[in-house]
Amino acid sequence: MEVSLGLETVEHETGSGSLWSVIWLHGLGADGNDFEPIIPALNLTESVRFIFPHAPIRPVTINGNFPMRAWYDIFSLERGRSEDQQGIQASSSEVLRLIEKEVQRGVPTTRIFLVGFSQGAAMALYTGLSCKEPLAGIIALSGYLPMAETLSSRKSKSNQTVPIFMAHGLMDPTVPESYGRKSKDILKADGYKVDWNTYPMDHSICDEEITDISQWFKKQFKKLG
Repeated sequence: MEVSLGLETVEHETGSGSLWSVIWLHGLGADGNDFEPIIPALNLTESVRFIFPHAPIRPVTINGNFPMRAWYDIFSLERGRSEDQQGIQASSSEVLRLIEKEVQRGVPTTRIFLVGFSQGAAMALYTGLSCKEPLAGIIALSGYLPMAETLSSRKSKSNQTVPIFMAHGLMDPTVPESYGRKSKDILKADGYKVDWNTYPMDHSICDEEITDISQWFKKQFKKLG
């Protein structure tokens, strides 16, 4: 385990001399170990460094203020309610520092992907679309676009054409599919290219989804060279 400017991380490299970096953000109450087991199932032949950071531990309002790993506080599960802007922005700054660390290790931003599940997906979208340097792509799984009303003022021209893969379970009781679909519609209306996918599942990951993620990664690797 390494410490990266405030965030502890779990790292895994699929080969020596990593050509790509994937920063994968977990969901509420999980930690950086949550998605490490998915790496073999992606069946990637490229040399990739996966970085799985642990979110800070903080009280979460919807869980009775019980402390847990969370990228930001959640005041209500209903969309349209007030959001923890300070927490979102603070965690986004930490993710940007992880990106900068990868640049310092020799991986340009154009070879760095942001991936997230649920609350992590929200952070991947928020941070990726605001990032001043062009990224390789964004994957948002079972999540939504936070602070959507501020997108026009904070979006970066550098990532106006960034490839985006979004996926959601049709039977998700935690983050309803409608939340993800509405976020997709907002992004597409703003000119973003979004690959939208749905699956017959709840708030989870399924084999078909993993296959689609793998194919999407391989497509980006081939396109970006």
